[in-house]
Amino acid sequence: MKFLLTSGGINNKSIHDALVDMLGKPIADSNALCIPTAMYGHPWVGPGVKTWEFISGKEENPMVNLGWKSVGVLELTALPSIDKDRWVPLVQETDVLLVSGGDALYLYHWMQQSGLADLLPSLQAVYVGMSAGSMVMAPKIGEIFVGWTPPNGEDKTLGLVDFAMFPHLDHEMLPDNTMATAERWAAEMQGPAYAIDDETAIKVIDGAVEVVSEGHWKLFSP
Repeated sequence: MKFLLTSGGINNKSIHDALVDMLGKPIADSNALCIPTAMYGHPWVGPGVKTWEFISGKEENPMVNLGWKSVGVLELTALPSIDKDRWVPLVQETDVLLVSGGDALYLYHWMQQSGLADLLPSLQAVYVGMSAGSMVMAPKIGEIFVGWTPPNGEDKTLGLVDFAMFPHLDHEMLPDNTMATAERWAAEMQGPAYAIDDETAIKVIDGAVEVVSEGHWKLFSP
């Protein structure tokens, strides 16, 4: 699977071009599934209006509204209650997964409960994450990002990439998301850690990592 891990969606031409390159065909010829599940775990973004805005492509962060050939919804909390043959072929055939922000540990929990976590490594699709949708790919997220508390009480996530992410660096609506805060967060990580702003994404193909940015970012190495 190919990963395009963003902080704020497909916010500029560089990230957009990286996405098209990873798809290997135009967006207009690509089928997408959007995953809003992370939003339900975060009090700022769901449930309610903002979840609908993400699914309908009416939010400010471009992901669903890029002009896809088709867009479907994959709600992870529903999957354990239906047969796998109802949804696994759908995921296997899609070109791209669009995974919203919200709460990374809530998303991780439902990726595990639904069975999607086990399926992800075998997929040929491009995985596009935004904020929590990106952070969930890391080995862990760090204590400062723990909101919804999982049953095991840990900040562990999928570990499909070998680095952690601090999103929304220096965002005007998040005054605590400074480089100094990111540096303190990174000191607690046990591996490479990136702080990225909303004009930055991290592209991962076959383990090779490339930063795509029209903004600012920093790699903290252990």
